Amino acid sequence: MNSQHEKPAKKQSREWFEALVIAAIFATLLRIFVVESYRIPTGSMENTLLAGDFLFVNKYVYGAKVPLVGFRLPAADSVKRGDIIVFKFPKDRSLNYIKRCVAVSGDTLEIRSQQLYVNGRVSALPEHAQFIGQKVPPGAADFQIFPKYSSFNKDNYGPLRIPRKGDVIDLNAETYQLYSSLVADEGHDVSLMGVQVYVDGVPAKQYTVQDNYYFAMGDNRDNSLDSRYWGFLPERDIVGEAIMVYWSWDPGIPLLLDPLGKIFSARWQRIGLMVH
Repeated sequence: MNSQHEKPAKKQSREWFEALVIAAIFATLLRIFVVESYRIPTGSMENTLLAGDFLFVNKYVYGAKVPLVGFRLPAADSVKRGDIIVFKFPKDRSLNYIKRCVAVSGDTLEIRSQQLYVNGRVSALPEHAQFIGQKVPPGAADFQIFPKYSSFNKDNYGPLRIPRKGDVIDLNAETYQLYSSLVADEGHDVSLMGVQVYVDGVPAKQYTVQDNYYFAMGDNRDNSLDSRYWGFLPERDIVGEAIMVYWSWDPGIPLLLDPLGKIFSARWQRIGLMVH
């Protein structure tokens, strides 16, 4: 009798275990290929997105990457100007960044007195974007700005063409700071000796670009570590498009030390907010 009761119990336990395993596999595949959660850590996108916002990010739209092999699935759409994108920070790919794409491959970008121009046309400031710092005059070079040794600053930048796959770029002493990191990031050893650029130890005057690139900026224009500071964003580093805020609270309140304060800091009005 006991053995007869044990068999259904074992069968039921096995079914529950199998169901949990299947659910875990499904959730993992969903996270890898379709949608993933992302938390806003800084104020670089204020007031469009706030530190403490939790987002759903659509990974399917630009073609999710297959883990380990680096292969990207076919994209449902391309990155467009104005998209808010999550990407691997090109200078440290263990970090995820979120910014707005302001220029795509082949575009020419320029900033004049804080006004953004793309292909010679005014690009309107996003609805909730802001400037919180003092305006910097033209010609006041900033040593932190990309590329090094240029006369650019955060408020007066360019003109600069965003590289596109198949572009043939000139390599010389004048363009070295602009393109050396791009060439290196595409898997080559690049160096400058005198006025001669070397790629993989061979003198090179030109290079064919292997990937599409983008230019990303934060909506909080004076408080954003973006492409103005580190350069072009490779397409291969793009993770997905931000779609919706599903939770938001004050990141400055520690959950363990003040759980009630943390809960009461919830920004209910932001939950369900579509990102644009």
